Amino acid sequence: MHDAETMSGREVERCIARLAHEVSEQLGEPDQYALVGIVTGGQGLAERLADAIFDLDGVRPKVGSVDITLYRDDLYTGLEKPILGETRLPFDLAGLGVVLVDDVLFTGRTVRAALDEIMDYGRPRWVKLAVLVDRGHRELPIAADFVGRTLVTRLSDQVEVRLRAGDQGAGGVEIRVAKGEGP
Repeated sequence: MHDAETMSGREVERCIARLAHEVSEQLGEPDQYALVGIVTGGQGLAERLADAIFDLDGVRPKVGSVDITLYRDDLYTGLEKPILGETRLPFDLAGLGVVLVDDVLFTGRTVRAALDEIMDYGRPRWVKLAVLVDRGHRELPIAADFVGRTLVTRLSDQVEVRLRAGDQGAGGVEIRVAKGEGP
């Protein structure tokens, strides 16, 4: 495998700023919705997006996270022993809008699992999806409402987003597409 495409930290920070503008323009007051990151890729992104929305509106939306491990449809198909993370929703979902946040949208199965979990915690007024990268290849009828960047990839490619906390400068974010074999 080799790196076929990289996106600099500065480019990714611009994507996050654009996502924040779109969310702010379309959804209005940040106290009317919460950002819920999918553990692990969406968790840090939700925090960064909340900070960017605060910079625009002076109000930071509530931020939570969901660990979808027990909601995966492949949990019992012979995969390695699952590692459980923490779901953190320190607010009532009833009547609140939810922006589900993830780093990469691929087949849609992760989003489906996250939706199932969110509904177990309450009934939000609505749910929207924000992703940093949409790489296509959907297996379920799921589409993002807010997309930072669309990448054309092969099914066998690996897309990795690394958010490095504490870096200075352009945001310390890398997106790498490692080309795999096949279509």
